[in-house]
Amino acid sequence: MNYTKEQLIDALVYEWDYLCHDDYDPEDLTSEEYRKEMEKLTIEELIEETSTDEGYTLDEFMENNG
Repeated sequence: MNYTKEQLIDALVYEWDYLCHDDYDPEDLTSEEYRKEMEKLTIEELIEETSTDEGYTLDEFMENNG
């Protein structure tokens, strides 16, 4: 399945919020700051940011974080 840049960013920000909630560090970017950083990336770079591969696919990532 193909995903839009906005869908990938939304999923990455969702994951970011989840990870930061479980392991809070005051040095971490806020959700808004993280979103702005993700908006600078290409779709290919966003997909790379998901850390998906054959073992954990992009579709699974999007289902879990979309």
